[in-house]
Amino acid sequence: MENFIYPLIGGVLIGLSSSTMLGGIGRITGISGIFSHVLKKPSKEYLWQYFFLLGLLFGGLGLFIYRPSLFDYGIEVNKFQVVLAGLLVGFGTRLGSGCTSGHGVCGLPRLSERSFVATLTFIGFGIITVFIRKMIWG
Repeated sequence: MENFIYPLIGGVLIGLSSSTMLGGIGRITGISGIFSHVLKKPSKEYLWQYFFLLGLLFGGLGLFIYRPSLFDYGIEVNKFQVVLAGLLVGFGTRLGSGCTSGHGVCGLPRLSERSFVATLTFIGFGIITVFIRKMIWG
């Protein structure tokens, strides 16, 4: 039962938080947009963005301290792969004008055609990446 309950709870919490954000302050919970705005224009007007990002960091850290086993995926990677993956994700986020949270979680419920195409692209390239990785690194 534990194999699906944590992702289910996480999905419900993500849905509730993004709905609360949109309904509460009228903002889309796109992490890449929030992060890039914080880097570009630090200001008190957007203080909520700093707290939002800190909440993500401390929430993840708290869960890691409480249940570190949830972070063990049994996948061994080297630092080069991690850096390369991070750069590719950053490039894809810029190219796609957003990330999976903005397009998949917030755009699809609003019936955004652009988000539908972006989400299909994210999923498709994720599948291709896993396939290539398994072919190359086993």
